[in-house]
Amino acid sequence: MALSYLKTQLAELELEINEACSKASRKRDEITLIGVTKTYEADVMNASIAYGITDIGENKVQEITRKYDQIVKGVKWHLIGHLQTNKVKYIIDKVDLIHSVDSLRLAEEISNRAQKIDKIQDILIQVNVADETQKSGVSPDSVIELVQEISQLKNIKVCGLMNIAPFVDDPETLRSDFKVMKGLFDRLNDIKADNVEAKFLSMGMSGDFGIAIEEGANMIRVGTRIYGKRNY
Repeated sequence: MALSYLKTQLAELELEINEACSKASRKRDEITLIGVTKTYEADVMNASIAYGITDIGENKVQEITRKYDQIVKGVKWHLIGHLQTNKVKYIIDKVDLIHSVDSLRLAEEISNRAQKIDKIQDILIQVNVADETQKSGVSPDSVIELVQEISQLKNIKVCGLMNIAPFVDDPETLRSDFKVMKGLFDRLNDIKADNVEAKFLSMGMSGDFGIAIEEGANMIRVGTRIYGKRNY
């Protein structure tokens, strides 16, 4: 499989990221681009890393465990999909950031597993702004309370928030949801705890990352625009 197309895809994507940053009077280095690889194999992932991807995102625990040893070292791993408590043990020694924490029970399991390997695990709280029943995430009204509860745990650090926006024809309609996320993100700094920091606002995917950047995202999760359509 010829993988040079990745170089072109990434160059075009970078132009759009820079354009969004310019519109928002932001600097490109404020934005972390996560390449969401999902069903793609290690050769494609390693090629994208060679072309500049530094952060890899996976939806499923089994994809991380299956590919982990095949990927060049030094890349940062992100779990962006739903995480069951009974699967935390399989990835706790592999992931840099877990984006999808949505309960105290899950956070407790992460902290307990992290303690066993002497690690402070960075996490984000997943927020379900649009109240979509098929998606995980806490309601906006519950975010601050959950963060305060999690802040009592020793081997975990809340580094920000994550949102998976609805799939829509017009990304402009998502702007209000992204504004809600930014407001919640800014409120994290009001929580006085050593292990809470408003560092990452993870929102925006292939179809809406430009709007997300304009509304304050500093971490975007892009798959199709880099790797192409997936085979499920």
